[in-house]
Amino acid sequence: QVQLVESGGGLVQAGGSLRLSCAASGSIFRTNAMGWYRQAPGKQRELVAAITSDGITNYADSVKGRFTISRDNAKNTVYLQMDSLKAEDTGVYYCNANLRRSMRSGSSDYWGQGTQVTVSS
Repeated sequence: QVQLVESGGGLVQAGGSLRLSCAASGSIFRTNAMGWYRQAPGKQRELVAAITSDGITNYADSVKGRFTISRDNAKNTVYLQMDSLKAEDTGVYYCNANLRRSMRSGSSDYWGQGTQVTVSS
C-alpha cells in the first residue's frame, strides 16, 4: 500500500504564509512527479504546482511568484511554501504523486486526503 499524508493547512489572514508538507510512504520503488492541487467550493480541482524528480517546476499562473514547491527525494516528501496568500487561495489542497511500486510495475497516480487552507480577507 501507498499512503500520502499531508499536513500544514489552516486558517491565515490575507498576506500571510503557510507551508504544506506531504510525505509518501509504503511500498515505493520510484517517485516521479509530485504536485499540489486545490479545489475551491463549487469549482473543479486545479493544478497549483508540480515538480519532477529532477527538480523541474511548473506553477499555475495565479500562484507564480507567491508559491514555491520543493521536494526531498530521500524522504519522498513534497512541500508547498505559500506566501502573500489571498482569499482566492482558499480551498482543499491535495497532494499528488506519480510513482512506481516495483521495478516491474508501471506508474500510477496517488492522492492524499486533502488539507483545508482558509485565507480570511
